[in-house]
Amino acid sequence: MSTDDAKSVVRRFNRDVIEKGDREAFEALMAPTFINRSAPADAPSDGESMWNTFDRILRPAIGGLTVTIHDQIAEGDKVTTRKSISGSHNGPLLGAEPTGRPIRIDVIDIVRVEDGRYVEHWGINNLPIVLAGLQRDEPSHE
Repeated sequence: MSTDDAKSVVRRFNRDVIEKGDREAFEALMAPTFINRSAPADAPSDGESMWNTFDRILRPAIGGLTVTIHDQIAEGDKVTTRKSISGSHNGPLLGAEPTGRPIRIDVIDIVRVEDGRYVEHWGINNLPIVLAGLQRDEPSHE
């Protein structure tokens, strides 16, 4: 698989799975052996837990959720993406009651793609900072 093809897989995941909540796309793009290397030590690290993050936590809390990819770099079987997940804070988000204000979560992740599917993920984001701001009723980093 070329690096351009791997980048395309990651773009499709962001568009179809994270933004649109397309379960069929998730099944097509997630390897059965997927491991989320960034999952907390006491949390599941499989694909289903990744799905739940988007389907049960982010999309219900963020109205009009969009993913904007700012940069992508691919080398070998890994794709690094700098992106933002944004929308309106319309539902509870990990203890933060809805504010109706714009919200933006900045993310950098690395995905290992094999045979057109996600097999490993590493990531960092500013969600703890965003949550702290919501709970203090501060403006988002938009």
